[in-house]
Amino acid sequence: MEADAWSPTPVLLTVDLVILTLREGRLCVLLVERGEDPFQGMLALPGGFLNHAGEEILEAAHRELSEETALAAGWVHLEQLAIYGDTGRDPRGRVVSVAHLAIAPGLPEPVAGTDATDAAWVPAEAVLSGDVELAFDHHRIVTDGIERARTKLEFSALATAFCGELFTIVELQHVYEAVWGTELDTRNFYRKVQAAKGFIVPAGSGRRTTGGRPARLYRAGPKTVLFPPLIRPVPSATEEAAREEEE
Repeated sequence: MEADAWSPTPVLLTVDLVILTLREGRLCVLLVERGEDPFQGMLALPGGFLNHAGEEILEAAHRELSEETALAAGWVHLEQLAIYGDTGRDPRGRVVSVAHLAIAPGLPEPVAGTDATDAAWVPAEAVLSGDVELAFDHHRIVTDGIERARTKLEFSALATAFCGELFTIVELQHVYEAVWGTELDTRNFYRKVQAAKGFIVPAGSGRRTTGGRPARLYRAGPKTVLFPPLIRPVPSATEEAAREEEE
């Protein structure tokens, strides 16, 4: 008797986007309200299935990004985050998600896509703390995406992706404070940024007034790896206690 012929397990593929930006000095993530089952009415990351069998994964990520933010690839930092394929993560069947991390400065108010009823920027801390419940395993994906951003701020020039083309060192410091969730000493931060050669470069003689005396303008430098790195400070016991009380 011949053995049964083997056939591949049917697997569906999606892309999900952890889109981060700063709004009013706070790190925010883009979430959509699902307009259909499963998890109709719940918040989730923007994303979706491939349009067709010939669509590349990165192409699908750029398409979803464009649909949700109207941004072209050249205006946003986009990188693959991780692959999520646990069984049971999606009640529709075996669905594997290739998640991407997207970062851009000053993103506008979002417009809900075709399969969502609403879209909004939500403070990242509200998601991390569990105050905002997400569909599927998207809480895990958001957590991984934010931790990726926090870690890369230490060793790479990713922080400049949160800034406009021109920025001050104070504005760059606000990026680190918002993403890391902690205040930094201004003089110490300035010294560390200047020590990381090629991280940022002066943008001519231009200056920007931000309430005090005009501040010098900078732009992203040629280096993508920081040396020496800007190591994330360890929260003090007082900060940890305050954070636990807030949660």
